[in-house]
Amino acid sequence: METTYLAINMGPQHPATHGVLRLLLELDGETIVKATPHIGYLHRGVEKLAETKTYHQALVFTDRLDYTNGLSNNLAYCLAVEKLAEIEVPKRAQYIRVILCELQRIAAHLLWLGTHALDIGAMTVLFYAFREREKVLDIIEYITGARLTPSFIRIGGVARDIDSEFAKKVKEFVEDFPKRVEEYETLLTENIIWRKRTVGIGAISKEEAISYGVTGPVLRACGVYYDVRKAHPYSSYEDFDFIVPLGKNGDVYDRYLVRIEELRQSTRIISQAIEGVPSGPYKANFPKAVFPEKDEVMTDVAALIRQFKIAIGGFRPEKAEVYASVEAPKGELGFYIVSDGTEKPFRFRIRPPSFLNLSALPKMIEGQMVADVIATIGSVDIVLGEIDR
Repeated sequence: METTYLAINMGPQHPATHGVLRLLLELDGETIVKATPHIGYLHRGVEKLAETKTYHQALVFTDRLDYTNGLSNNLAYCLAVEKLAEIEVPKRAQYIRVILCELQRIAAHLLWLGTHALDIGAMTVLFYAFREREKVLDIIEYITGARLTPSFIRIGGVARDIDSEFAKKVKEFVEDFPKRVEEYETLLTENIIWRKRTVGIGAISKEEAISYGVTGPVLRACGVYYDVRKAHPYSSYEDFDFIVPLGKNGDVYDRYLVRIEELRQSTRIISQAIEGVPSGPYKANFPKAVFPEKDEVMTDVAALIRQFKIAIGGFRPEKAEVYASVEAPKGELGFYIVSDGTEKPFRFRIRPPSFLNLSALPKMIEGQMVADVIATIGSVDIVLGEIDR
């Protein structure tokens, strides 16, 4: 008797696919025989667009790759340009960048936690996670003026200095937040329904994860010790004491545990950074490419002309090619830039974590039940904006 499989589409509008992802599933009953992700519904041509802009103008595209992670995207791009132009960023700016990026990691993980739990049926966690996420976004909005697309980390430093009110808000948050993480764990970690829906589901081995180029919490849940902040320290991460949490089984449950512990470790990093922010300038002394102070622009015509020339004409780094990456909440986010000596990038390419992590999804869900697809996609934590770039 010939066996036939039922083909169904999940997405691109299905809320559990977290964006415009379409999965073509071939089913034997409720068991997934084959899964094929289809992407491209959101394609915006960011990389080619960036090649038509100056290095400063291209910065605004980076916020929009992953709308949960604008600040880390800014940082990865700025590190690449600074490497290209050989700009040395002051220590104070590096610490401010670390504080902001770790706050952004917490906000991103909380969005993931709330929506992932909601996918599996735990609605209360969504309300709890969004309660703290709002506090983080309020802090980010206070200093950057925006909640989703700050473009605050600039080439050579940051847009403006932090003040005592910002430090106070950050300290209050890091003092309170560990108790909130315990609340999340009380709701989920030993919850029998949560464990039945996540333990042993969507598992992938460390060898398979490495072969697919998976990074971030999905890779570390397999037990692979790789974190860009430790492997290739940037922005003074080597100054801070924190651990890289690892899982054992590489399943949905271990991805949850890794991210929960990362919430605690980010809090540790922020606490150390806010207490130890060095004095000094918050942007590099590199007049060719770094904007002057606003006060100077308002009172000095030379500074006004310099501001205008950088904003409109950009700057011209030497011919070279560079790659720089950061540990974004979803994994390694890198920028590869080729300069031909003009004011615009000759080649602009992005190494997004979500694209590589999604490539392993068929391996995770084939042989699983249909209901497990939803739990597994949520555990990968994808954003289509950086996949369909």
